[in-house]
Amino acid sequence: MNTQKEANHRIEHIFRWILHFIERVIAAITLIVLIGALAVELYHLFTQAGYLGDIDIYLHKVLTIVVGLEFVRMLIDTTPASILEVLTVAITRHVILNHDNYWSNVACVACIAGLFAIRRFLIRRSELKEEMVEME
Repeated sequence: MNTQKEANHRIEHIFRWILHFIERVIAAITLIVLIGALAVELYHLFTQAGYLGDIDIYLHKVLTIVVGLEFVRMLIDTTPASILEVLTVAITRHVILNHDNYWSNVACVACIAGLFAIRRFLIRRSELKEEMVEME
């Protein structure tokens, strides 16, 4: 029984490591693409209209993948802290991609502030410490 529990813990640890690695790769690719897009945008500033639409499409796809990765992590961990993290990433994605409605952005920022308040005041410190130890 104990060995089964240890094996499950090892498998969960491997999944967490893989998810963290994929997140880091996506973050690095995103950073490289955004720096390249900035360089191209500076070069074509006055010659090509609508170039920023391509960046919006890329950000939409990448941030959707990141939300999916966070959802997978939530399914593995199923702690209140991981659920709040998924919600924070999803709402942040909405703010980044949808900048057409002022009140929607204000509501999203208020929701993120509420999630941080929930994390700060309603989640036990022991749960947060366990989560941080598992990430290492």
